Amino acid sequence: MEAIIELDLLDLALSLGLVGVAMVLSLWQRLQLEQQLLLATGRTVLQLLVAGYLLAFVFEINQPWLVLLAIAAMTTVAAMVTRNRIAPKLPLLSLIWLSLAGSTFLTLSYTILLIVQPPQWYSPQYLIPLAGMVLGNAMNAATLAGERLVSTLRHSALEIETHLSLGASPQQAIQTYRQASIRAGLIPLINRMMVVGLVTLPGMLTGQVLSGVNPINASLYQILVMFMMAFAEMVIVLWVTWGVSQQFFNPHAQYVVKNSMTPTYFVR
Repeated sequence: MEAIIELDLLDLALSLGLVGVAMVLSLWQRLQLEQQLLLATGRTVLQLLVAGYLLAFVFEINQPWLVLLAIAAMTTVAAMVTRNRIAPKLPLLSLIWLSLAGSTFLTLSYTILLIVQPPQWYSPQYLIPLAGMVLGNAMNAATLAGERLVSTLRHSALEIETHLSLGASPQQAIQTYRQASIRAGLIPLINRMMVVGLVTLPGMLTGQVLSGVNPINASLYQILVMFMMAFAEMVIVLWVTWGVSQQFFNPHAQYVVKNSMTPTYFVR
């Protein structure tokens, strides 16, 4: 295998030409996406460069507290983004943070202790990249499922109240809505697993091949990552949809429509 070709600032500057062409095409088609593309480009460069320097620092120090602190910070950012996408006005931040942290902890514990088994359990070379992939995919799944469930519950007051009036419990009244939301959150994962290696080459596989790793070993790592995603996403969508559903019922099993800051109660 050939050694990896390192990129410098000149290469980075040349790569900006690709975004520049995209902005010109947006201007030509009057899409009005130029400012968004410019902002996204700036954030991409800044965030990834900062992440690169921070990871280099964490790798050099190689202390468990610093590795765990980095993962906690990543979890916090992911939780805030997920909450804002699902429903900014609902008090979901702590629930989502715990869901992300719990699913990531379970996934990484199994993977690191039983499968990868690095010399040190906190090895940043393995723990941080795997945590980042788990958090990123779990965040997307939780967002899709949570947003779908919130939207459905806000627009299904009559059906839910009918079930409650017939003696159903809150969870029974929304069971079909929750199941549909869980499926919506997991469909992208299933689609990725169906075509991985045929239509798409995932980032980890591509990155390892570019860095000179044997393609077979890179494929084995990618299989492991896909299985990690399947477990983590299933756990978090179950957790988040359960927590979201609790926001729509008070302790007296009354349905609460949270379309605004002042909720409306439907008394059972």
